[in-house]
Amino acid sequence: MDEAGPYQAIPQPGAHWQPVGQPARYPHEHVRHGTAKLLTLFHPATGQVRVKGVTSCPNVVLHAWLEAELAAIVDALPPANILAEADNRAAWEHW
Repeated sequence: MDEAGPYQAIPQPGAHWQPVGQPARYPHEHVRHGTAKLLTLFHPATGQVRVKGVTSCPNVVLHAWLEAELAAIVDALPPANILAEADNRAAWEHW
């Protein structure tokens, strides 16, 4: 888990996002000053990243987001392989 930022919430120079041959539909007139943070949860083995942008990151925000993300990860896990009591005991004794 990491907290990136703070980022300035102002227009930054860069390439245009609209497709080639299609002009921008909305002018960029909304300028919001301030900062933003990016909460990230990265799984290095798969490269999967879970992110959320926030304007501030007190423990209330961080813990609620982290708890929700971890619950989603646990819910996506396959069901546990429950061994018979004798097999479980044998595995523990072997270990």
